[in-house]
Amino acid sequence: EVWRSGKLRLYRFRSISGIPSAVPLLIVYALVNRPYMMDLEPDRSLIRGLLSRGLDVYLIDWGYPDGADRFTTLEDYLEGQLASCVDEILKVRGLDALNLLGVCQGGVFSLCFSALHPESVRNLITMVTPVDFHTSADLLSKWARKIDVEAWVGQANVSGEVLNQLFLALMPFRLSQQKYADLLRGKPDRARIENFMRVERWIYDSPDQAGAAFREFVVWFYQQNRFVQGGLEIGGRSVDLRSLELPILSLIGTRDHLVPPASSAALHGLARSRDFTTLE
Repeated sequence: EVWRSGKLRLYRFRSISGIPSAVPLLIVYALVNRPYMMDLEPDRSLIRGLLSRGLDVYLIDWGYPDGADRFTTLEDYLEGQLASCVDEILKVRGLDALNLLGVCQGGVFSLCFSALHPESVRNLITMVTPVDFHTSADLLSKWARKIDVEAWVGQANVSGEVLNQLFLALMPFRLSQQKYADLLRGKPDRARIENFMRVERWIYDSPDQAGAAFREFVVWFYQQNRFVQGGLEIGGRSVDLRSLELPILSLIGTRDHLVPPASSAALHGLARSRDFTTLE
């Protein structure tokens, strides 16, 4: 841990390959799951892979919101917490810009931040990041567009357990039954079973969501699709993906049931970057 603010913790990972990269990489994870998925175990760790290639890696842990956070907005997360992490890293390292890796909802945050603060971001990587929230295969969006989010949330937070059950219900057989059947059919290998249990622990470790930010995210993105339709503002400032001219790497999951490939692929048609790479 190198910095903290409220429940947020900023971590820096120790180098394992000698001299670290001159430009640090900040990983921005989603709010709805815990970020240790990026470093789940030694032989399947994105962070270890990055470190082994000489990158200098930082990671944001948003923590577990409680009742005191129910009025926290997307502006608070982006222009308060995320911006403060970036400022801290740049100040300590004596740099003008860093690299951002945004994962899922954290990718949405990273896109917004890059559009608002292009001078602070050198390269942007988006991993399974939704951009067009109204694609035909988006089951979560079809559900979210029909709910009265104001009535559902009220003045409270949103239960992480309830959200997790919703995510699992979108693919009930594959996510709730088939995986256990596959586990029993396999050989009784200790390493395989331990890996399975690590993933299970992560799946059900779902923080509650700050009510105000959750309402804004559902309405602005899932219901109004503002990345595509326009009109997105954070703190009174316009967020337009068409202003993005920095190098972008878009990583797409072909079997992601929460972020369909077409949703992520839409970024290429919106951003003006001349250095744009897509990997599925």
